[in-house]
Amino acid sequence: MKRLKWLHFALAACLVLALSACGSGGSGKSDSQTQNNNQTGSSDSEAPSGDSAPKGKTELVFWSPFSGPDGPFMKKIVDAYNEQSDSYQVKFQIQPSGDYYKLLDNAFGTKKNMPDLMIMHLDAIPTYARKDLLQPMDDLAAKAGITKEDYVEAAVNYATIDGKWWGIPLDIHPLIMYYNKDLFAAAGIEHPPTNREEFLEAAKKLTDPSKGQWGFVMPTLWPQQFIFPSLIYQQGSDLVDAEGNPNLNSPEAVDALAFLKSLIFEHKVSPENVAQDGEVKLFLQGKNAIQFNGPWMKDQWDKAGINYGVAPVPVFFDQPGVFGGSHTFVVPKAQTDAAKLEGIGDFLKYVAGHSLDWAESGQAVASKQVLASPEFQQLTQQQTEVAKEFDYVHFAPPIPDWGSIVGELWTQVNLTLLGKAEPQKALDEAQKKALQAAEAKKQ
Repeated sequence: MKRLKWLHFALAACLVLALSACGSGGSGKSDSQTQNNNQTGSSDSEAPSGDSAPKGKTELVFWSPFSGPDGPFMKKIVDAYNEQSDSYQVKFQIQPSGDYYKLLDNAFGTKKNMPDLMIMHLDAIPTYARKDLLQPMDDLAAKAGITKEDYVEAAVNYATIDGKWWGIPLDIHPLIMYYNKDLFAAAGIEHPPTNREEFLEAAKKLTDPSKGQWGFVMPTLWPQQFIFPSLIYQQGSDLVDAEGNPNLNSPEAVDALAFLKSLIFEHKVSPENVAQDGEVKLFLQGKNAIQFNGPWMKDQWDKAGINYGVAPVPVFFDQPGVFGGSHTFVVPKAQTDAAKLEGIGDFLKYVAGHSLDWAESGQAVASKQVLASPEFQQLTQQQTEVAKEFDYVHFAPPIPDWGSIVGELWTQVNLTLLGKAEPQKALDEAQKKALQAAEAKKQ
């Protein structure tokens, strides 16, 4: 969860992320974000769940980047599985989220300490599949009785490349809206905004510079990697064209960035020159009424005792649309042990039916069985509101090394929101650099 994660957007490379607070608390970033800087990295920090496999049990080493408050939720699932399994023992190892892909690349490169199963951010799959480092999950899933129909379509479709299924989803973490209920009540606002008109009306009522109070504090860095693309999707456009080439200076992208800038300099519902995590700090202080961020923020808000609500991101343009990330289960191509592969399938089948504990971390899981369960419906408002966005969530373009291609984009978005660049010129520069980077990748 640390700092420059995306220029990935990873997600840029969710590749960046996002995702999901799989890192530590406090920065307003998720491991989904760290993911995005990702794909390189290495340290030996780990938190195994359980001792060595008891006699007669096959041990499965499972890596994850859940080094934040979400880690204990996954450990609970693993411990429950180990307790009920007579044949397999999952050894759960948490790697630091900021170094996760460096550690993973080191394991791939040295072929030492390789996990049998690992969590990978969905938008990293195209890169690792292209490098021939993963194995398709189709046979493993079929033998375990797992089908694509068991999971939310958006994540399954993204992870299906060249007709093969490369990653089984755990969750989806889209951009969502948090709002301060006390500030809304004081301003006489009865419900969260659902469109541009309602958002502007509410934000203006909630803004009082004399009190240092703002309707919406505009982040100029992370999580713009989730916010800016969401407004492009709401116009029916994308960050790539039909041929998969960067499309960063489209009319829709310019309109999206111009709108974000207008909230600061025209509508003045946000302060200027917001530093990294400034919007988070002000939300914690009760001075920021509306916050766009990811499900991973839940633990931080809860611990701070904020009286907050959760709602889908308003439709600012023509249609609903949000950027999101996803944690998926993948298996290294090098893992060919039949007993271990059978055990991995058994564990994933168990997770699909018992991931309510993961949902309790604030995530909305990708398992349709859990989503439809009465237990999930009885969770807090957050998880059910997040799940509402699954029908229109978008992920980073499924292009290998996408994060490195769009690194300049986030620099230009930052400059624009600081008032140092105009949207069209900034995005023209981002497009130029992206085309150069994409061409270099082909050589």
